[in-house]
Amino acid sequence: MPANNLLKEDIIQQQILQAAQQLFQKHGYQKVTMDDVAKAIGKGRSSLYYYYKNKDEVFAAVMDAEISDIMSEIAGKMEQVGTIEEKLRAFGVTKTKISRKRKAFFEALETGMNPDEMSLYVQKKQAIQKKIRKEEAILLNQVLTQGAKNGEINTLDAKEQQTILFVFTSSLRGLRGEMFLDNSYSRIEPAIDMLVQMTMLALSK
Repeated sequence: MPANNLLKEDIIQQQILQAAQQLFQKHGYQKVTMDDVAKAIGKGRSSLYYYYKNKDEVFAAVMDAEISDIMSEIAGKMEQVGTIEEKLRAFGVTKTKISRKRKAFFEALETGMNPDEMSLYVQKKQAIQKKIRKEEAILLNQVLTQGAKNGEINTLDAKEQQTILFVFTSSLRGLRGEMFLDNSYSRIEPAIDMLVQMTMLALSK
């Protein structure tokens, strides 16, 4: 396929995903139809089916783009600092800020769902969370592996490293959940600092 045709297809796909993302945020996942997305980009519904078979595929692509954006932002912040401790802190602070920014979007997706629809959506939500956690684990493992090569931390066996990262990321989710519950974020960064210090102690044993 000629390069200009590929570029055109990429542009159309981006238009579809951007329009769908905006519609999902405005109306909720359940109320948006393929017709709505097609209308938003000024094309017929049949044009969408060339790229995506149904709304579920559009939604999955929108979420993949969200995950990619989230991980790129986190990785970018981590690359701006040098030590493992600084990278872990950048990870925690950036992830928390992103969660706050995107909280309204993810909540809006659930608008207008009945219990059966919500049950199906929860399955999609869990799949999204698993993808995010997988990408986070890859990123954090790379940081620790490089740190061990540099002599910044001790070399850990795979199981021990996974356990430390599991405790770190799970604790971070707990801290974020508490802040969301209280709608108070003034204590989040000192709490992240404490969590990072505790993690560094585990990594330095």
